[in-house]
Amino acid sequence: MTHKTKFLYVLLLITLGLNVNAQDWQTEKRVNVLFGLSQPLVAHGFNVELNYIHNRFIFDFSQGVGLTFSGNAIPASLEKQGVEVHMPWTTGFGIGYRFTNWINLRVEPKWHRFEFNYENGQQLKSNEITSYNTVTLGLGLYGCYLPFKKKTNALKGIMISPSVRYWPTINSTLPGNSFSYYNTSTESIQQIKTYGPGIKLTPWIVNVSIGYSFEFKKKNS
Repeated sequence: MTHKTKFLYVLLLITLGLNVNAQDWQTEKRVNVLFGLSQPLVAHGFNVELNYIHNRFIFDFSQGVGLTFSGNAIPASLEKQGVEVHMPWTTGFGIGYRFTNWINLRVEPKWHRFEFNYENGQQLKSNEITSYNTVTLGLGLYGCYLPFKKKTNALKGIMISPSVRYWPTINSTLPGNSFSYYNTSTESIQQIKTYGPGIKLTPWIVNVSIGYSFEFKKKNS
């Protein structure tokens, strides 16, 4: 075997090896446990997300608890009313497809609870202006970045997951999607409508989650 032939043979083996490693993510199985950062930083609440990755598909469940929005985190119309929005729970699941090992798109049905109270008041039924539940159905674009994936120690599972989601409301228990009431702070008739669960109560949500990814070892063939 000539040196040139040996070189081409080694080059072929390296190329095949890189291709196998490049495609390895398409057959992996993982469980991710993630915690959102915007929920405690912006809404003073908590959110946990669980993912199951099976080859190129990803399935998730998420649960938010005790989210409160007020001030510049809500629409100007609500801020002028002196109202804060409490979401005791927001929950749902998603089914998605992985385009690469670090980006995926998911279809996400979600359920949300909205409670409107006078700002700085206690979150009691007596202080509640109105409340309703909504259902949203939208899309979420997610990144899954493992900065230490090549490590052989416990650091390898650390995950950072940025996301951009669009969750439009498809159903609300608020009759007519609007509620008029007498506001004791402004001493005038005001209105509350059906809102979204995202930025300033719109359908748009931007978040970064951090957590840990557990990989199932592949069986030796």
